[in-house]
Amino acid sequence: MGLLEEYEQQFGQLSAEITSNIGRLSSVSIDDRRNLIVEINRGIDEAQEILEQIGLEINQNTDHSQRTSQQMRLKSYQAELRRLEEDYNKSKIKPNPLLVDDSSSIDDFDIGIPEDQKRRLLDNSERLERTGNRLAEGYRIAIETEEIGTQVLQNLSTQRESIQRSRNRLRETNADLGRSSRLMNTMIMRSIRDKFVLYIIGVVFIVAVSLTIYFSIK
Repeated sequence: MGLLEEYEQQFGQLSAEITSNIGRLSSVSIDDRRNLIVEINRGIDEAQEILEQIGLEINQNTDHSQRTSQQMRLKSYQAELRRLEEDYNKSKIKPNPLLVDDSSSIDDFDIGIPEDQKRRLLDNSERLERTGNRLAEGYRIAIETEEIGTQVLQNLSTQRESIQRSRNRLRETNADLGRSSRLMNTMIMRSIRDKFVLYIIGVVFIVAVSLTIYFSIK
């Protein structure tokens, strides 16, 4: 597993822990709530540091062909962390009717909760579940986008190799045509030269015959 994958795995684990702790804020005692707030703050800080490390790793040690898809994944992680912070802030500032003494029994604790507050707690739980589903869906889309980008890059690489081979064949064909053209020119020049030589020989022969006949008659 590469360093980038380790960072992503750490961020996923932290996100799950933060989501779980946010969901528990509304159902713990005052002391436990303080501890949870400390854990959530520490988790958010660690998650932010991990995202910064992911950004550095992408910019410094990632091929240019893969950088775009990985930056898209980083943006989805950043959006996920922002949503967690928003949910955390809402849960932290909202009055918690469940903060009772540890000495209270579970039955007394449940009886003292008004129905509208129970409904809000259920709504918060459902919202956290929907947030988790959106995060999972966003991660799935990011993975699919990366796979599509990788496939597109592979197709482009294959097409580039095919174009390069075609270009090389064209160069070879052009070189063959050049050699054929030079050979044809050589043959034409040789034919012209041979015709000229035959013409000279014919003229000399005619002159010689004419002179022979002339001197014979004379």
